[in-house]
Amino acid sequence: MITDADGRLLLVRKAGTTAFMQPGGKPEAGEDAAQTLLRELAEEVGLRLQPTDLTPLGEFTAPAANEPGFAVVADVFRVDIGDQQPVTDAEIEELRWVDRAAASALEVAPLAAAYFLPEA
Repeated sequence: MITDADGRLLLVRKAGTTAFMQPGGKPEAGEDAAQTLLRELAEEVGLRLQPTDLTPLGEFTAPAANEPGFAVVADVFRVDIGDQQPVTDAEIEELRWVDRAAASALEVAPLAAAYFLPEA
């Protein structure tokens, strides 16, 4: 969970998909949840972070946005990105900073919509 100074949540839309979601992904062999997130943030939005930049928030479950009939179980962290600015990478088509009002005009993944969208 990455928020900016105005409290807006960072959401991304992966290439070939329609739903906006928090950046992140599936673990590679031998990775724990924090290692996975650090790698995914570097790959997806160009953020170079350390484990000390992550604060665990817990495990959350919601319907998967791009895989009908499946659920996503996510270890979620609050992430301090300092003065870095996320940028789109090859896998990411678009990124947006949103509050609940701005998100109402978007297709937002169930996990972000249910648990993490800030109030307008």
